[in-house]
Amino acid sequence: MSRPVFVITGAAGMIGSCVVKHLNSLKINRLLLVDDLKSGEKWKNLVQKDFLDLIPRNRLFEWLRSNGDEVGGVLHLGACSDTTEQDADYLMENNVRFTWQLAEWALGVNKRFIYASSAATYGDGSSGFHDDETRLQELAPLNMYGFSKHLVDLWMQREGGLRRAIALKYFNVFGPNEYHKGKMRSMVLKMAEKVKNSGKIELFKSNDPAHFADGEQCRDFIYVKDAVQMTCAFLEPENFPLSGIYNIGRGEAATWNQLAKALFDSFHLPPQIEYMEMPKE
Repeated sequence: MSRPVFVITGAAGMIGSCVVKHLNSLKINRLLLVDDLKSGEKWKNLVQKDFLDLIPRNRLFEWLRSNGDEVGGVLHLGACSDTTEQDADYLMENNVRFTWQLAEWALGVNKRFIYASSAATYGDGSSGFHDDETRLQELAPLNMYGFSKHLVDLWMQREGGLRRAIALKYFNVFGPNEYHKGKMRSMVLKMAEKVKNSGKIELFKSNDPAHFADGEQCRDFIYVKDAVQMTCAFLEPENFPLSGIYNIGRGEAATWNQLAKALFDSFHLPPQIEYMEMPKE
């Protein structure tokens, strides 16, 4: 009997392509990859990867109708991850309703379902960063992207999906295979490019000097390969009984100053940090 097929959406993205590479390293190649490549260069992230097929998102449910019995699980990483996207209707269709439909299919036929939520659902963090579904109603995302992810979590909770599925709240992921993301590249990559090209980094001044100095704002940064290890752990059969919401981060925040200094160290350069005013808009 052949091994089951794992469906991975967003497979050409940073996290998705690194998941494929990790699974390949474990000799797992019965993978259906789902992504809309269009005319960009995301396809390069899948070079030298081993998989069964690569299809666009609009063909996924057709494929599932014909091949659903072969599926062992669905890892849904695909979404519009642009935190500045203003088209709320697009995000509702792309991030929310598509996820609902895929969850209904997977859970309706008792397949493992793991999906990407986001730390953006935590908003400004004033309600904490607790991966506890009983506190979902306390959260107030700051942008439509975060709200779209939050709506999925709320729906999964309401429909009982979080008792059977896994929601992964990724924090600030950085690392290989993010070069295609344009303005949505991680701050780690953007800052590294500035160090390499100009020998200096510009950071915004503190917007709350009474509580933190310039560059002392904190974020949880996690290397993509560490995030992938955590993600793929939920695909292991012994972890199938697990369900609910899980944060995917280091669990320890770093300041922008610490990040900048680490980057200068990696380039063997003395720190040169300039602080600039936050734009009004």
